[in-house]
Amino acid sequence: MELTTADVATLFRVSAGTVARWVQDENLPASEVDSQYRFNREELLEWATIHKLAIPAAILQPGGGGQAAEPSLADALVRGGVAYEVAGADRSELLRAALQGLPLPEGTDREALLSLFLARERLGATAVGDGVAIPHPRCPLVLGLPQSAVRLCFLAQAHDFAAPDGKPVDTLFLMVCRTVHEHLKLLARLATALRSEAFRGVLAQRAAPAEIVAALRREEAAE
Repeated sequence: MELTTADVATLFRVSAGTVARWVQDENLPASEVDSQYRFNREELLEWATIHKLAIPAAILQPGGGGQAAEPSLADALVRGGVAYEVAGADRSELLRAALQGLPLPEGTDREALLSLFLARERLGATAVGDGVAIPHPRCPLVLGLPQSAVRLCFLAQAHDFAAPDGKPVDTLFLMVCRTVHEHLKLLARLATALRSEAFRGVLAQRAAPAEIVAALRREEAAE
């Protein structure tokens, strides 16, 4: 379900006028229906991540009252793994190299998956600033995954990912999720972790996988 201006204002505890200003001046993605703004939850969450806003828990609740199991970002990273010195001449080569180590169901066409990642990049940058990007397919449901996975890749050389702050990207968090709910939840948890000075310090050090996972577990425990 799409959100209205009033919904977004309530979520972020701002006025409707502030939401309209975000659309006009801060590139908040919105569509117009009968001269009224409508907002997609994923796009709103990504925009809030880029602008380093606190992520309201209610943004993850699409309605219906169902109790979905809460995915762990640390567990998803354990499944996806951490790679160092990932190299490529451009964004396409980098994503291809990053996808090679991602655990996917047998028979998955990785080139087709790469096409989905690149299609998402063409829709808008997945870079969130400070050298970090979060590439992911636009449609979390297409992969038929048994479990969601996040793969952390430290690049051998920083590359341009059209980041909002203009900084080149040297750290990728690739996300492949089995449901929209898990995609939103993991993205929100990653956004929260990236606002933590302690976690950013672990990333800056390019720490060992066990240390990065432990840091994520501390961040999740503090939520």
